[in-house]
Amino acid sequence: MSQEAAKFYETWGGRMGAVKARSPDLGRAFAPFFQALMKEGALSVKQKELIALGIGIAARCEACVMTHVEKCLKAGATPQEVMEAAGVAVMMGGGPAYTTTAKVVEALEYWEAKMPGAG
Repeated sequence: MSQEAAKFYETWGGRMGAVKARSPDLGRAFAPFFQALMKEGALSVKQKELIALGIGIAARCEACVMTHVEKCLKAGATPQEVMEAAGVAVMMGGGPAYTTTAKVVEALEYWEAKMPGAG
């Protein structure tokens, strides 16, 4: 399991807490926006998380990749579905997106070790 992934997940909550402490309005504005859009609707939460993951990969946002891999798995996506979504993102984003898929693998390995049945 990647030590980078473990460090990310161990520190992410605290880092975002620091952002919220410095800019409470930012957190208060973003949270309801996220919650309203990422709930069940015409698309399932799993589908929305796979889309969010793909965009995070194409945008080369490592924090987005790490958080949305977790959310994908918790929404019921399989590692195979996660990697297929990553493949679509690479097709759209090219080489830079391809290099970001290493973070997808790190996140999958981390959660497969933590969540029985994730693999």
